[in-house]
Amino acid sequence: MSKRNQIASAVFATLAIGSSQVVSADPLQDLHKEEAKIHATAAQSQKKINAIYEQTQELLFEYRGVVDETENLKVYNDYLAGLVADQQAGIDSLQSQIDSIEETKQKIVPLMYRMIDSLEQFIEIDVPINYEERVARIARLRNVMTNSNVTTSEQFRQVIEAYQIENTYGSSIRSYQGVVSYEGTDVAVNNFNLGRTALLALSLDQKNAWVWDNNTRSWEKLGDEYLNSVVTASRMARKQLPFDLVKLPIQAAE
Repeated sequence: MSKRNQIASAVFATLAIGSSQVVSADPLQDLHKEEAKIHATAAQSQKKINAIYEQTQELLFEYRGVVDETENLKVYNDYLAGLVADQQAGIDSLQSQIDSIEETKQKIVPLMYRMIDSLEQFIEIDVPINYEERVARIARLRNVMTNSNVTTSEQFRQVIEAYQIENTYGSSIRSYQGVVSYEGTDVAVNNFNLGRTALLALSLDQKNAWVWDNNTRSWEKLGDEYLNSVVTASRMARKQLPFDLVKLPIQAAE
């Protein structure tokens, strides 16, 4: 019995030792498993952190871009504000001018009438270069002033144009056909004017010549010594001869 007991005790002890090793191995495996879970969880957390970091960097880059764009827009808006202010000033100026148009018309219309009257008086005392044409121009201006279809600006333009045409007579050399009243007879002639310095007339048969005396407001017949010069001057004015020196009767300046 003692041997059996000893064998049984030995078997029991062996089983006990084996069972204790099995029991003691389970917590270690559990520890490894938990540690593996922790590492796996840490790895997933790190991935999330990396993803968040990348998103943060993208947002930071986008934010900097927005800041730069905002600064550019601010500069551009300031530029546009300056343009708008300048345009508004121009609009205000135009509006002010529009508001004063009626007042301006009230002042400019009497001025134009005075200018026409002065021009008509000047033509009557001036050397009668293209006299009929100039008188007809004055008549047209007076008709324009009473035409409701013609704007005030157009009326003023035509008055100024008439003054400009009158100004050209003082520096032009021209030849044109006309009529000279001499000793009660009207004679068809070719007129020649050297600016306002001299106005001469040559009969169509080129046998007689006259010069205008603005003091007496009449034509004076020229002697034969001037006839060839007047013929030459008339042909030069019509561009039939090149310009050259000629002898003409010129009144001395006073």
